[in-house]
Formats: sequence, structure tokens, C-alpha cells
Amino acid sequence: FIYTTAKKDYAKKLLEVLDPKKKLIRRCLSQHDCVCSQGCYWKDLTQLGRDLARTVALDHTMQGFPAQAANWIQVPPWSGDPEDEELLRLIPVLEQLSQA
Repeated sequence: FIYTTAKKDYAKKLLEVLDPKKKLIRRCLSQHDCVCSQGCYWKDLTQLGRDLARTVALDHTMQGFPAQAANWIQVPPWSGDPEDEELLRLIPVLEQLSQA
């Protein structure tokens, strides 16, 4: 899943770059799927329709509801550096979570 606070058009362009053959990403949620509170858009993981006890979100900001804080893993923002391997460093953590 991709879940962004960006508008649907931007999300669509993002998918074209990340998954041009449409084989990796099954669903994309955008600003329309967020909750707007006081002018800020928040990602509500219940929109995924999955068991939150088995759901992890990676993001550079903690844009979830406080009740979902345990589901978020904060990662540094991507600056476009093709040498960035930050997500690869998370593989051991994600593997441990998948075994839990």
C-alpha cells in the first residue's frame, strides 16, 4: 500500500514512478482517504481495512492518530539521493516483525 496526504493526481504520478508495471503496489490511498482536522490531513490506518495488530507504517512524519502511534516507524525523509539505503537498513526489523 501507498498512503499519502498528497492529492490523488500526485499519488498517481508517484505510482507511475514506483511501480510502472503495476505489479508491486496493490492499493494507493491519498488525501481523500485521510482525515482533515484543523486544516491538517492525518493518515488513519483503519482506512487500510487490515488488522492494526499486524500493520506497520513507515513514514518520515508521524501522521497517524495517537491511538495508532505503535504502528508507525519513523524514517528520514528521502532527498532523492539514489545512494540512500535507509529502507534497506529496516529489513532486519521488518523481518522480526513478520515473525512475531
